[in-house]
This record gives sequence, C-alpha cells and structure tokens, in this order.
Amino acid sequence: MDRVLLVTPTKKSADMLIGLLKDGGHFPKRIQIVSSGSEARRALIDHAFDLILINAPLPDEFGHEFATFASGTYNLSVVMLVKNDLAGSVAEQLEPEGIFILEKPLNRLLFYQIIRIAQATHIHIMNLTEENKKLRQKLDDLRVISRAKCLLIQEKNMTETEAHSYIEKNAMNHRKTRREVAEIIIQSFD
Repeated sequence: MDRVLLVTPTKKSADMLIGLLKDGGHFPKRIQIVSSGSEARRALIDHAFDLILINAPLPDEFGHEFATFASGTYNLSVVMLVKNDLAGSVAEQLEPEGIFILEKPLNRLLFYQIIRIAQATHIHIMNLTEENKKLRQKLDDLRVISRAKCLLIQEKNMTETEAHSYIEKNAMNHRKTRREVAEIIIQSFD
C-alpha cells in the first residue's frame, strides 16, 4: 500500500489511525490527511490513492456519500469506521458498493485484517481495470479492421478471406499493426 487518504475530523483520531497503520505494518509511503468530505473530494482530483480510510461522521457530511463516490468513480478500496450502533445500517447500505465497514471502538486485529483485505481488493480491481482496458482496445481494433474488410469487399470485390489476407500481408510488409493498415484503407476510401 503506497498511498492512503485518511479522512478523519480530528488530529487526535488521525494520530490514532496512523499509529494503528504503523503498528500493523501497513504504513503507506504517502498518507494524506483531510478532515472533511469536501477536502477529500479535492484530494482525489489532485492525487491517486490505493486506499481511503474514513472515520465517520465528518463535519460536513456523514461520510457515506463520499465513500460511495470514491468507490464508484475511482475504483478505490474504501474502509469506513462507524460507531457500533450505526454500523449495521451503514453496512447494509454500503457493503453492496464494495465498501468495508468497521465498528468503533476498533478491534485492532479486525482492523489489520480489513486493511489487508482492502489492499488485496484494490490490487484485484486494478488488474481487472487493466484487463478491461486491453479488451476494449482489442474490440475497437477489431471494429476498425472489420470496417476496412467490408470496404475492400465492397470496393475491390474481394472475398472476406482475400480482404483478411490483404490486411495481414500489408501489416507484415510495412511493419505496421493490422489496425494501422485498416485505418489507411478506410482513409483511402473516404
């Protein structure tokens, strides 16, 4: 865990949570401390984080609005600390969003376990996001190549196999990707 955003209303609670992170061997390389939901939103615009730790309630909101926003918009792991009498209802609302809820007063062992799970979740989310990005690129490439094949079939009276071979051969001969060749073909017919 490299970067943590700690959203907590008081310096005393910030110091306590930083101490817990240090004691558990989870001390991040960079930690940014803010005291409100609005400050936390600004911090997300300026910096990337691996984990957000919210100590509710915050002075300008309870914290669940920010937690939902951060988790959904930035695909971040979020751990929210809530008084034990509210934890059940908050968990019911936020756990479907992938937000971890911890009851206050904190149980150290449970805190450390949740932090580890949140770290693993963040890594998994980042891997899935990267895979999704690659698959979207592949689909986009296939659309462009298919468009070029259709143009070759319509304008040059090639069969689909001939159009495919034409694109493949040109890509190899000119040391370009199939997409680059397909884009050139599309431009030539426009």
